[in-house]
Amino acid sequence: MKTAIVPQPVDLREVGPDFLLNAETRLCLGDRTAGIGRLLRERLSLATGFAFSTGEGTDGNGNAIVLQIDERLGESAYELLVNSDGVRIRGGDEAGLFHGTQTLTQLLPPQIFRRTPVPGATWPVPGVEISDRPRFAWRGMMLDVSRHFFGVEAVLKLIDILALQRMNVLHLHLTDDQGWRMEIKRYPLLTEVGAWRASSMIGRADESRDEPTRYDMAPHGGFFTQEDLREIVAYATSRYITVVPEIDVPGHSQAAIAAYPWLGNTGEQLQVWTDWGINPHVLNVSDETLAFYQGVFEEVVSVFPGVFVHIGGDECPKDEWRTSPTAQTRMRELGLADEDQLQSWFVRQLGKFLTARGRRLVGWDEILEGGLAPGATVMSWRGEAGGIAAARAGHDVVMAPDPVTYLYHQQSDDPGTEPPGVPPQVDLRTVYTYDPVPVELTAAEARHVLGTQCQMWTEFVVSPRQMQQMVFPRLCAFSEVAWGNRGGSFEEFESRLRVHVERLRVLDVAVFSGRKAHAGSTSEPTP
Repeated sequence: MKTAIVPQPVDLREVGPDFLLNAETRLCLGDRTAGIGRLLRERLSLATGFAFSTGEGTDGNGNAIVLQIDERLGESAYELLVNSDGVRIRGGDEAGLFHGTQTLTQLLPPQIFRRTPVPGATWPVPGVEISDRPRFAWRGMMLDVSRHFFGVEAVLKLIDILALQRMNVLHLHLTDDQGWRMEIKRYPLLTEVGAWRASSMIGRADESRDEPTRYDMAPHGGFFTQEDLREIVAYATSRYITVVPEIDVPGHSQAAIAAYPWLGNTGEQLQVWTDWGINPHVLNVSDETLAFYQGVFEEVVSVFPGVFVHIGGDECPKDEWRTSPTAQTRMRELGLADEDQLQSWFVRQLGKFLTARGRRLVGWDEILEGGLAPGATVMSWRGEAGGIAAARAGHDVVMAPDPVTYLYHQQSDDPGTEPPGVPPQVDLRTVYTYDPVPVELTAAEARHVLGTQCQMWTEFVVSPRQMQQMVFPRLCAFSEVAWGNRGGSFEEFESRLRVHVERLRVLDVAVFSGRKAHAGSTSEPTP
């Protein structure tokens, strides 16, 4: 197969003879292309050993790779032409041009991803004409670094693979009951205390077998300094990926309450949670707690320059509020009918805070309950119902339904061959055939679907290699869903995927290669 590109471009034609990269090939740059040219040159030079001398201009005069911006193509779009004289890539903007360079690397032999020269290798580029553009503006992946912490290196490597597959959002789940992973300078106990737990649950209690809950009894922790996160953001930005931070409120907050007990409803000194699941301990709704989190988000927006900030909002039990005099008094003062409206009020306060700083609040679909904050974007995870309701109400939506976009689910019919996964089974074909736009939406409502996102939760995934094995190759299928061009069959995708997996292995990415799975079943969503 001469061209095995993932995700598949919208329009690709094989048109003639190959172009052969050699030691004299030049890189010709135009306006606004220097940074993209530097990244492309670094990638090509590592494997080929060629210098790829650079210069300005758009006329390559043969044996050149020419990079240009042509705004007529539109946002994130690109065109790529290869003939015997060389390569010309035009992007509608910088992001589109960058996507074009990623497609170029996939036209070359997989060894182009080596970090050292390949002796005796030749570097043919198939003659093609490609015209390409994404269907969705939001093509994302969420990585949970709270349940198990992965450091900077693992995140940067993931960013490289997302970029290769023309995805453009990395959502970092930074806080939860089991760990707080972002340094907040004004509240140092969030990481001094909240980033460390005594052990991790490795098996749930089974009353039918008289088996207790099991723990590994091994301390676990870690966090990103703000400088770490700025490095991640800069690296992602240079690859046209936006990093969306998530600070989970008002539920999933026991790590914060363990650090500052007055944030809770009982005053009890809690420990960072060692279990998985839905935690009964949630934040109180006092003015002091709101001020605390406004301080947190002030530092968050200073580190993450993107428009979107995720506040979680999911799985917040209301039992503590029902018995809390403070919460009940606040409800009466505000004239709120129930605790769902109280959560909506809490979320709205943070939404106003973020809006005043030019940001947009994103939350899981529970933020619909009790009334949605103006301007909020809904990430629909409990199936598609929340996304449908939000789009019909005029709110933007990111479709992220469990189970089909949740990559912590089992991926094969032989779980013993893969890292620990959660039922039900979600195999490669199931991911590939997902359509993020629900058929129930009208054309006008569907315009509120910004895009789609896959999720990698890490309760049972303890290392970057395990994370990669759960993500790949399903992320490859998901990138086709997110880019939006699935004109061929699943079998045609599999033939391209075989070549793409070779690239991933050269990049030292752990790819699951167990028994081929059948279509996965469905069950109730798993948080």
